[in-house]
Amino acid sequence: MIAAIPLLRVAGSHREVGRAVGAATAPVLRDAVAFEAALPAGRSREEQLALAERYRATTRAATPWLVEEIDGAAEGAGVDPLALFAASVEEIWTVRPSQVGTQEPVPGRCSDLVIGPPHTADGHLWVAHNNDLGEDSEARLVAVEWRVPGEPAVFSLGIGPWISVGWNDAGLSLTGNELSPNDERVGVPRLLMVREQLTARTLDEAVAMTLRSDRASSYNTVLAHRDGRAVNVEGSAGDAAVRPLGVGETLAHTNHYVEPAMLRYEGDPAYATRSAVRYERACALLAAAAAGPPGGVTPAVLRAWLADHAGAPDSICRHPGGAAPAGEAGAEGRVKTVFWSIADITTGTVLFGRGNPCAGHEPQRHAFA
Repeated sequence: MIAAIPLLRVAGSHREVGRAVGAATAPVLRDAVAFEAALPAGRSREEQLALAERYRATTRAATPWLVEEIDGAAEGAGVDPLALFAASVEEIWTVRPSQVGTQEPVPGRCSDLVIGPPHTADGHLWVAHNNDLGEDSEARLVAVEWRVPGEPAVFSLGIGPWISVGWNDAGLSLTGNELSPNDERVGVPRLLMVREQLTARTLDEAVAMTLRSDRASSYNTVLAHRDGRAVNVEGSAGDAAVRPLGVGETLAHTNHYVEPAMLRYEGDPAYATRSAVRYERACALLAAAAAGPPGGVTPAVLRAWLADHAGAPDSICRHPGGAAPAGEAGAEGRVKTVFWSIADITTGTVLFGRGNPCAGHEPQRHAFA
């Protein structure tokens, strides 16, 4: 039987919620700061920390509470705050799977599908997401309900204080996909930006946060709101393509640049061909649903899409069995789907589960009180 993802409820100032998350996930954070074996070739721990301090200074100057929250997590876990901040800066660890001779993986891979009326049975807007990481990450997952005075309550899924996907009680949904931008720079880390974006009360506010000019890089960010709107922001450090979904339009996205204006920022064309397998399959599933009778898409259909194995090993539902593809065997193990979620954006209800969606286990459920 697959164990449920534990739910942690935290409340207070940013320092206090960070401290509570850090205390609850201390073993994970202690492992994260013991990163000597994962250092990029030729870089010492001291050099990595010095580089991280540059990102920290930029973040502290613009959005000090993001640093406060990570510092609180470090305090709760009893670890060095700069080392934990360094572990929060994906941009200083990135090694592309296509780089010949590297051993470290880039395990973060995800698939998103967005569909709404007239295609959904209940007329609601839905977002389905699979999150792929190193297989050892599955045991470290935590769900967190964050409550900070003056801000929307947030529900997130991730590891420690680091958020993969999230929703708030103002009606916002945030999911997305790691990209490989070739213009990364010193700035506010994309991973910490997610925490800020989830404080937005409107879709437009969330888009503005996604496009902040001092960002170090960007994910492909899938934003939706209970007002019925959804938008995809395919970004790099210095550029972005913003695509709102029109009435009846659907969206699929995986881990490569799709928008014509953004193709020049693809930093890993070799992996992009593999990401395209999932993307094209997701597009085909959505197109078939849109071409069928109205109202045919239910939560069961969405989960079946997330459980799809066409194109394995590069399928939407990914498993670690068999030989690991080049660049995806490392300290965290082979890449697999470690959690999935199906969110009814209209009502703010999230169904989710640990592991592969094809496993058939009953979903966990979250809805804000």
